[in-house]
Amino acid sequence: MHTILAIETSCDETAVAILRGNELLASEVASQAEHGAYGGVVPEVASRNHLLHAPRLLEHALEKAGVALEDIDAFAATSGPGLASSLMIGASIAKGLALGAARPYLAINHLEGHLLSPFFGGDFRVEPNVALVVSGGHTLLVEVRGVSDYRVLGRTVDDAAGEAFDKVAKLLGLGYPGGPEIERRAAAGNAARFDFPRSMLDSGDHNFSFSGLKTAVRYRLAEFQTEKGTPGLVNDMGASFQRAVVEVLTKKTLRAAKDCGATLVTMSGGVSCNQALRNEMAEECRKAGLRLLTAPPRLCTDNAAMIAFAASLRFQRGFRSAVSEEIDPNLALV
Repeated sequence: MHTILAIETSCDETAVAILRGNELLASEVASQAEHGAYGGVVPEVASRNHLLHAPRLLEHALEKAGVALEDIDAFAATSGPGLASSLMIGASIAKGLALGAARPYLAINHLEGHLLSPFFGGDFRVEPNVALVVSGGHTLLVEVRGVSDYRVLGRTVDDAAGEAFDKVAKLLGLGYPGGPEIERRAAAGNAARFDFPRSMLDSGDHNFSFSGLKTAVRYRLAEFQTEKGTPGLVNDMGASFQRAVVEVLTKKTLRAAKDCGATLVTMSGGVSCNQALRNEMAEECRKAGLRLLTAPPRLCTDNAAMIAFAASLRFQRGFRSAVSEEIDPNLALV
């Protein structure tokens, strides 16, 4: 049974986790709420905060896990994709710890962390599936045959779903991040009031597009100057927008599963916390006779536990990285 210490600093969350076998001994996360004042993540602020938070989280994780650095069998960090200045912090710390302890280093793809996170539980066995990874920076459909055996079926051609949530929230005068704000307001709204476009729903492929939907919201909002900013309009627009996103994500995921002959669908990433999406995906999978496995909410947003899990699975298969390996802000899944 091996013990993995992983660090995640791909964007604005600083996270450290320690995993021993299938037992998560510690998972520490520090979020940077101050980015809300800027309406988005400021790379320089994020990297500076990673430097402040990481040592403290590392100390807390080791203390909570009841282990010392010499008890760690391998050190891992997110190497991409993400913000270069943020990735560099976590990777540098993990490399330094690996060199100091004379232990292996593993560079982990952030997307693989999300992709495998639904299996973080049970017997921890990764089964073949069609996966929807949906977050602020990514919207991907992936055929998963096993650990490190992936085929990307489709991706967004413009905005990621989470990015669209953030932009529409800003149009509606809501806070950042936009996903939770829109979900909260949508619960009191009429999703049938506005018929927003379902972009690329019938494109014949598995790609997504959300930029046009965002633009449609802006144009319709301009037609309601006298109501602009009122709770009723914001709630209804939020609900109608959310309905459009959920429908596209759900239908395209099920079509991809059918095309691949999959019996299992998985869903992960920050946007997968959205309860409307979870409910719709569960219902449509039930109707189609498919199993659905979703990552628990605590593993949907950026965290180091999913990085430790991916590293553990790769470590078991003999995977190692050179400490000279560079970060890659545009790192692809395959």
